[in-house]
Amino acid sequence: MSWQAGTTTGHTCGGPVFGRLTPGCPRCDELLAGAAPVVQARRGQRARDESARIAEHREHFGPGGRHSRGLCGPVCTFGEW
Repeated sequence: MSWQAGTTTGHTCGGPVFGRLTPGCPRCDELLAGAAPVVQARRGQRARDESARIAEHREHFGPGGRHSRGLCGPVCTFGEW
């Protein structure tokens, strides 16, 4: 799920302070009633990027990978780019 401007009710309280919701604020009332919090799209992209890095690491250092076969040179510089 990605966030798009203007698709949720706005806070009239200025937003939660230290995670505390304000009863009477339309958005806080929605959240108190169980509405899903806003998730920004870049968080999902960051998670996908992290998953790709983990997969590359496993591929390089895993059984049969370049590192275990000695194909990465005298000094392994994997990840230093």
